[in-house]
Amino acid sequence: MLDRILSRDYPRNRLLAVLLVGLLLGLAFVPFIIPGVKALDVAAKILVFVVLVASFDLLLGYTGIVSFAHTMFFGIGAYGIAIASSRMGPGWSAIAAGLAVSLALSFVLALAIGLFSLRVRAIFFSMITLAVAAAFQTLASQLSDMTGGEDGLTFKMPELLSPGFQLSETPFLGVTLDGRLLCYYLMFIAALVLLLAMLRIVNSPFGRVLQAIRENEFRAEAIGYRVVVYRTTSSILSALFATVAGAMLAIWLRYNGPDTSLSFEIMVDVLLIVVIGGMGTIYGAAIGSAVFVIAQSYLQDLLKLGSDAASGLPWLAALLSPDRWLLWLGLLFVLSVYYFPAGVVGRLRAMGARA
Repeated sequence: MLDRILSRDYPRNRLLAVLLVGLLLGLAFVPFIIPGVKALDVAAKILVFVVLVASFDLLLGYTGIVSFAHTMFFGIGAYGIAIASSRMGPGWSAIAAGLAVSLALSFVLALAIGLFSLRVRAIFFSMITLAVAAAFQTLASQLSDMTGGEDGLTFKMPELLSPGFQLSETPFLGVTLDGRLLCYYLMFIAALVLLLAMLRIVNSPFGRVLQAIRENEFRAEAIGYRVVVYRTTSSILSALFATVAGAMLAIWLRYNGPDTSLSFEIMVDVLLIVVIGGMGTIYGAAIGSAVFVIAQSYLQDLLKLGSDAASGLPWLAALLSPDRWLLWLGLLFVLSVYYFPAGVVGRLRAMGARA
């Protein structure tokens, strides 16, 4: 049974297995372990990034395609939910319609980019995807009647997912069972299913061909594989998973705007997480997302504690100032790349192989 669930892709390292199980249990019970709005928001953001980063790793780590248009599909998913919910009102039909239209649009755009651009080599393809993503972000900002422009769209979710909905008046383990909690667990189940689906894809014969194309495209083509077809299919699958991740973000925030889902900063964050977790490892998306989002969310709080503790040393207190959190985040990234050049998962698996 476990073979089927994990697609026979085991962690292959005891510490990695412990980290993955700990992360799974932590995300499953975080509302009860760390009650509060911030902890739940951080956990929800981790779930969204796990799906988004894993979908990008399907493209970069397994197929060897460097695309900067990934956030465009992420934004399409978010805008699909936002526009449908704004026009049709709160309801499950609006979510279904928005998701369906978003997936269809992402499919068409990913197919077009694949057919017209995947024959272009290396940096030229990356530049084409960057131009397409920038054009889409500009378009979303200017179509204010549809997208809300720079202000974005605020909308409501079905009553079952609304914070005002009370499943029970009696708290369970000190936690109120409301619509916000139901929404979180809906996202948790969706993220887990999508991650296992991507794990299944990369460990299928199709996934093996993608890895062969990544290692040597000319050899794969020489033995009979239609490289353009496989690369285009990989691009489409990656885009569809990213679209669902964007829909998850919109459902959780009940808001979407250009900076929320189409910002180039999100693309940079995704690249950082892939490097931290390890390219070509779906597990790396989960580990990297958790490390990055937690550091991004709580680093300022930790620095404030450190700065207060070092108040007797003005130079150290100034160095640990919460205003310098980006400096420390960058330092953490540099150290992670230096000590984990293959990512956390790659390093742990290498240690397991040596053992």
